Amino acid sequence: MKILERESMKLHTTFRTGGEADTFIEVSSVDDVKAAVATYNNLLVIGNGSNLLVSDKGIHQPVLHLLNEFNKIELLDDGEIYAEAGALLSRVAAFARDNSLAGLEFASGIPGSVGGAVVMNAGAYGGEMKQVITFVDVFMNGEVKTIPASEMDFDYRHSRAMDEDMVILAMRVKLIPGNPDEITALMKDFNQRRRDKQPLEFPSAGSTFKRPTGYFAGKLIQDAGLAGFQIGGARVSEKHCGFVINAGNATSKDVYDVIKHVQKTVLEKLGVVLETEVRLIGDFE
Repeated sequence: MKILERESMKLHTTFRTGGEADTFIEVSSVDDVKAAVATYNNLLVIGNGSNLLVSDKGIHQPVLHLLNEFNKIELLDDGEIYAEAGALLSRVAAFARDNSLAGLEFASGIPGSVGGAVVMNAGAYGGEMKQVITFVDVFMNGEVKTIPASEMDFDYRHSRAMDEDMVILAMRVKLIPGNPDEITALMKDFNQRRRDKQPLEFPSAGSTFKRPTGYFAGKLIQDAGLAGFQIGGARVSEKHCGFVINAGNATSKDVYDVIKHVQKTVLEKLGVVLETEVRLIGDFE
């Protein structure tokens, strides 16, 4: 376990914005997690930081960062894949392909870690983590527990981990036998679509808004005339209006102000409430 003070969150979020964390705890094992939880209260657990917008004023609660060393991926005797929370989801998808297992292709381009993907039930192209997860290992109430997926309350971009004090340690996924060439072709197709339609050349946190029932957030934002709307260095992507991007030296306040303007305008013009998929951390007022 390594403890850093005044650590810039720009280094740990895909938006590349944010102030400093007063206390930043790097962990690479379950024992590290246990020690950190025993020492600090009200921990903010982060992985790859691909779904976070951290205030420019920083974070005063301790941040627990699951390092890439916490990234074991293995094929179990029963054919399931076990993956630790710090492993990148794209690596797990590639591991599945290399072992002729299909069903995780949708995750091959998602930039988050296993832990973050479990917490928010990450998904893309019709697939979600809840479709493949069988069990989740967590640290809660002072002990390591294995929780069946059926008890994780998975829903659209939501899980029980959002509502309770738990640290995701690992997951198990059940996939189906597949042809590696066909799996590779599907992954390439998904990733090409991602490159064609999403502004991957700019820092962002992926889809900024949740999909409202019966609508697509990006189309609503485009229909509201907000493509290219910009405050400071933050902009609504013209390539995909569902993305707020860091177009150059944006602050978190810039991103936040763009988000609030988009929400206000879409509600006024189209009568639809847009909720953020991105997690807002810290004080933005």
